Amino acid sequence: MSRNGTLTIGAALDEYRSARLRFFRFRRDAALAQKVALAAAFALLTGVAAQVRVPLPFTPVPITLQTFAVLLAGMALGARWGGASQALYAGLGAAGVPWFTGMGAGLGTVLGATGGYIVGFVFAAALVGYVADRYPLLRRTPALLAVLAVANFGVIYGVGLPWLFGWLALVQGATPSVMELLTMGLVPFVAGDVVKLLGAAVVGAAILPTEPYDEDLEATRHHGQG
Repeated sequence: MSRNGTLTIGAALDEYRSARLRFFRFRRDAALAQKVALAAAFALLTGVAAQVRVPLPFTPVPITLQTFAVLLAGMALGARWGGASQALYAGLGAAGVPWFTGMGAGLGTVLGATGGYIVGFVFAAALVGYVADRYPLLRRTPALLAVLAVANFGVIYGVGLPWLFGWLALVQGATPSVMELLTMGLVPFVAGDVVKLLGAAVVGAAILPTEPYDEDLEATRHHGQG
């Protein structure tokens, strides 16, 4: 490859890294109205993802793309606004915006069988955002994938499964065994979740800088002015 070609590729990589740093700074320093708009956009994305669903005959919990949007919200917006985007999704859906699964809406959905997963979205996005905000080394693909897995399987299912059990007991009058509960609320979704986690990790590694963004952004700016 020619020297000019090498320099061109190097310059493109430098601009890409600089763009990631600028994005990180923007999401921190943006005006309140911009942050609210971004949170609303990711709430809408979660609502759209909820419509991509596969109902299962043996459980009230369908397969959807929601978790991909939830994890992406945390990485893109950080802890506070990533969590806020999912709180907005849950709150507006409970208030009547028809963007729950199957164009559902209302407080009854939040209190229903899948309500725990929706509540878990808020905490999962906040956790992913917290890690993305504060730990540069965990933004690399293998570590980021582990963080996303904890948020997905530990947080979302950690809230969703007990909630599903409570709904079955209180509303359906059923007391499923642990294996029955896992069959209804976890096992059918693992394979799809792994695919979504891999996709989210790839996107996250592409948009998240792997260095402390404040110091590196300043260094990049001064180098460009030198």
